[in-house]
Amino acid sequence: MTAATNAPAARYVLALDQGTTSSRAIVFDHGGNVVHVAQQEFRQHFPEPGWVEHDASEILATQQQVMHEALRGAGVTPAALAAIGITNQRETTVLWERASGRPLARAIVWQDRRTAARCDELRAQGKAALIQARTGLVLDAYFSGTKLAWLLEHIPGARARAERGELAFGTIDSWLLWHLTAGRVHATDPSNASRTLLFDIHRNDWDDELLALFGIPRAVLPAVRPSSGVFGSAELDGVAVPIAGIAGDQQAALFGQACHAPGMAKNTYGTGCFLLLNTGGDAVTSRNHLLTTTAWQLGGDGGTPGRPSYALEGSVFIGGAVVQWLRDGLRAIRSAADVEALAAEVPDAGGVYLVPAFAGLGAPHWDAYARGAMFGLTRGSNIAHIARAALEAIAFQSTEVLHAMQKDAGIRLSELRVDGGATANNLLMQIQADLLGVPVVRPKVLETTALGAAYLAGLAVGFWQGPADIAANWQVDRVFEPTLSRERASAMLAGWGEAVERSKAWARPS
Repeated sequence: MTAATNAPAARYVLALDQGTTSSRAIVFDHGGNVVHVAQQEFRQHFPEPGWVEHDASEILATQQQVMHEALRGAGVTPAALAAIGITNQRETTVLWERASGRPLARAIVWQDRRTAARCDELRAQGKAALIQARTGLVLDAYFSGTKLAWLLEHIPGARARAERGELAFGTIDSWLLWHLTAGRVHATDPSNASRTLLFDIHRNDWDDELLALFGIPRAVLPAVRPSSGVFGSAELDGVAVPIAGIAGDQQAALFGQACHAPGMAKNTYGTGCFLLLNTGGDAVTSRNHLLTTTAWQLGGDGGTPGRPSYALEGSVFIGGAVVQWLRDGLRAIRSAADVEALAAEVPDAGGVYLVPAFAGLGAPHWDAYARGAMFGLTRGSNIAHIARAALEAIAFQSTEVLHAMQKDAGIRLSELRVDGGATANNLLMQIQADLLGVPVVRPKVLETTALGAAYLAGLAVGFWQGPADIAANWQVDRVFEPTLSRERASAMLAGWGEAVERSKAWARPS
């Protein structure tokens, strides 16, 4: 396999980028340039208020389809691929039958809040501190552990079958890897394992005490292997192509942004917003309600895995999704791209604050019962003010996270690197720079999530020689410098804080 990988014909890496609303595949060349992109959306299921589900079989089918479309569009044969990298929506939970490969139920998506009450019970039992100490995570329904426990409890016979080794659990990376390797490999990487509430990030292994707490049989879990290393191979048109890199989407974006050194940070503006700060080999414990997460683990030399690298993370549940809500819910715009022009019709939001807590609030509030709210409306308010308030909400949430992050790490960032679809919105990026008070730097290649997975895979097979090789590919598209006075920015943030407080606990059971 390695010999074929290093052959002169191997000139590209294929990244599979499985996201919350679509499956994508991107072919990259050695310079980290996009050769071709294929994308396909899939259905979202909302069977009950607060529940969000995906059909894992549909995810697999769309991912396989775009994989072949990307190769055809790029004019690239499987023989020209050095490797495949996988990056994925994190925390989304799949439980499937090993014998058939069929899911036992729809996947429970990271946005799903059905297990919030279970988290409340564990918190009341005093388990939150133990969970944070081992996993680096806040006890919340966001993560996979309570979702998997729910599936084992609610699918008849599932727990007994799991204990007998008949079932397999995985986040979306494991689900894709299993099927791409024809069921030969059941594995994940530390970046995804660290999002389950079941993984000790300090020992880099599943934690038996946490497994017992959640009632999870160890037999159902995937093996944990370095993020950069050959997991197995996918058969594409008779050619075995190594799957050599796996990372959760936000950690992959941090790697793709060349934030390889401690103190470097990026923010991804996708369905949600995810700000990560590289802390190197130090798993910094957050005192400001952020997450400590494994960023990646490289394969190391001589087959010996390297030490994991860690990051502080702040997760905003609703980022670009608020623009989708303007489009699909309010029907205020025809396409997501229209929001910039609409918001630019007014110089400011006119005192309107939109808190998009449609799925609760993530960092640094962690309120599963908060709900969306709008404040400050007057007779003079119009749809342009609401559109601008929506963009400001994305930037406000990210600013809150960055402020908490700087307190935890004891540093002040000199810049913020950004990526994700919403970074094409120049007005949003300017608002973000104004609120943060530091330059916002947008790279030329915005596909940094997929690019990070490609880099991890390419490093494992020698397509790229090291992080320095990767960093040399990173190029700036535009820098957004702050223009707003600090006094005005502080006043806007204070108003935002008041609005957030009023949205909290709205859906808490009486």
